Amino acid sequence: MADNSIKNVVIVGGGTSGWMAAAGLSKIVKKNNFCNVRLIESEDIGTVGVGEATIPQIQLFNKFLDLDENEFVRKTQGTFKLGIQFVNWHRIGEKYIHAFGDVGKDIESIQFYHYWLKMSQQGKAANLGDYTISGLASDKGKFMRPIDAGNSPLSNIAYAFHFDAGLYARFLREYAEKRGVIRTEGKVVSTQINVQTGFIEAVVLESGERVEADLFVDCSGFRGLLIEQALHTGYEDWTHWLPCDRAWAVPCESVSPLTPYTRSTAHSAGWQWRIPLQHRIGNGHVFSSKFMSEDEARSILLNNLDGKPLAEPRMLKFVTGKRKQFWNKNCVAIGLASGFMEPLESTSIHLVQSAVARLLNFFPNKNFDQEDIDEFNRQSHFEFDRIRDFLILHYHATERTDSDFWNYCRTMSIPDTLTQKIEQFKRNGRIFRTNNEMFNDLSWLEVMHGQGIRPAAYHPLVDVLSEEEIEKRLASVQAVIERSVEVMPTHEEFIAENCAAEKIM
Repeated sequence: MADNSIKNVVIVGGGTSGWMAAAGLSKIVKKNNFCNVRLIESEDIGTVGVGEATIPQIQLFNKFLDLDENEFVRKTQGTFKLGIQFVNWHRIGEKYIHAFGDVGKDIESIQFYHYWLKMSQQGKAANLGDYTISGLASDKGKFMRPIDAGNSPLSNIAYAFHFDAGLYARFLREYAEKRGVIRTEGKVVSTQINVQTGFIEAVVLESGERVEADLFVDCSGFRGLLIEQALHTGYEDWTHWLPCDRAWAVPCESVSPLTPYTRSTAHSAGWQWRIPLQHRIGNGHVFSSKFMSEDEARSILLNNLDGKPLAEPRMLKFVTGKRKQFWNKNCVAIGLASGFMEPLESTSIHLVQSAVARLLNFFPNKNFDQEDIDEFNRQSHFEFDRIRDFLILHYHATERTDSDFWNYCRTMSIPDTLTQKIEQFKRNGRIFRTNNEMFNDLSWLEVMHGQGIRPAAYHPLVDVLSEEEIEKRLASVQAVIERSVEVMPTHEEFIAENCAAEKIM
């Protein structure tokens, strides 16, 4: 039988998504020279490079690559992240944290938060964040990795990272090239399509070189050089739900303390991110050009920095949404080429990670089975749609009336899937995770509660226990978490001890 296996994969575009794809592929398909992987990028074409905050799932990618975590953090000027603090989202002057990991400890197979809901409704419970080790540690500026401490919360600390996206791409480039990925410097100026099959046969570089492949991975950013410009796949625009379409980005000098969380501060027509790294703070102002001028947005950003700006602010323009197909013919789009959702919940790098994992799961042969492609697309659409709903929740569930932007967001129609999620929580406090969607029930709880949504009831089986017993259980959980956080080092101390980067002069 003829060998029908994929022999050549070409990745068009570098940056975070390109080199994540190259690293992931090199771990598997370069073994025993099963398949050649080549990445084409041009240093003349800039990368967006604002995806500096992550969610805990990135640890799965790091473990898959067998990375040394201290080396990874050191080489990317990284810090650790226990959650995201949201400021001024529900009302001006209010803040809450979407903390990673567990909320309390389940009782009699009923989730802890239902017991908390009952007591909170009576004013007999502390703030939700006080029952999460990540939430309380964030408030105290503490961090450590989980240790083997039995039933203690210290055994189950969920965390992610902040890092310099440019350094991360460089780090993964070194990893991939060591494993045989070939990098080609050059610009793709045209794409050659087979007129009979519609498949991509080759890309042509500015130098005149023609590069053939069996499978193409489009990591060319917003341009979608292959998936859109060559294959005309189409794009689904979500601006009516997520109206922000611009962002100013600027780094500033670092300040102490080094906070172990991302901060998102809502302004009058969008929000500002704050991402602390070892050598600087990453900042950006995401806004809607329909409701605010670029000059005003730039001024708001520069007037709300913790330190001196280290560069001129850079403008990014985007259209929130997704490709109508993520895999079309013999081309798979990953990263910004596949779609864009603002980094409100730090999902950009995760979407790259999950796309790479999905590509490996559905890695084709030259037949390119359409059933596999359809399933790849179905799973990708589901993931994008559910993350979209989670982001819309932040904008829609607000009591802000201070600007036309917030009035629009508060009163806009929302997807039926999000309406169902909110209404079910409002009625009885129930939250269900559908088909292993990205954000679990506890993430939905923290954001819905933080945004001011209060359920009318709680799980009926909570009433099996007396109020005195529930109060005692809640107090015990809170005390254990407080004692656990007390023994943790500060975020800065942990980094200095384990993974401090060399100072950049």
